[in-house]
Amino acid sequence: MNKPAGKACKNLGDDFRCGIHEQLPQKGFPGCVVFDCFGAGQQVTQVTFGGRNWRDTPGIAGQMFATLPVMRQLHELLWYLIEALALPAAQKIHPRLEQARDETVELTMGTPEALLSLDLDAYRSKVNPLLQKASELARAKSGGRRADHRGADLIGRKLRGADLRGASFRGALLIGADLREADLRLADFTGADLRGADLRGANLTGALFLTDSQLKAAVR
Repeated sequence: MNKPAGKACKNLGDDFRCGIHEQLPQKGFPGCVVFDCFGAGQQVTQVTFGGRNWRDTPGIAGQMFATLPVMRQLHELLWYLIEALALPAAQKIHPRLEQARDETVELTMGTPEALLSLDLDAYRSKVNPLLQKASELARAKSGGRRADHRGADLIGRKLRGADLRGASFRGALLIGADLREADLRLADFTGADLRGADLRGANLTGALFLTDSQLKAAVR
């Protein structure tokens, strides 16, 4: 369904819960199924706005809605940093990753005004090289060719059974790709679009930066 930005979904209950959450796929809401705010919604409501909500305090609605996408990007970045810190192969850059994690946490504690004035593109440009380095260090242990498919258009590509160990799919379009039985150990999926990608039988052991929402969007 279509609705204006900033207007509540008709399925939102008085308790702020989704009234059709258990039937989202059947009701035709695949976007809602795969959406993940990485905890940003809770941070905005409980911390940034101190437990207030836009129904009881309508005056904060505009600022709260504008703050959420900023917080979501910060929380997504924080998720990647935490994942990178769990990689033993990236041990030598853990101090820099820890510093970036702490800086990101500090940003999430900012006021609405501070969050809305943040240059997200500049901040991501500062942190992304660290995440890429962590990925390179981890993928070097894969034993594969580490094919570079960053930003590649692989829509509908037939890759069944392919040896893709340590491959980089950062920002790649894998919509509807056939990856059945593919060896995807230690492959990097940062920001990859996996909608409808067929992952049945694929080996995803140790796959890097693969989110739950990406897996929900794929066929498994």
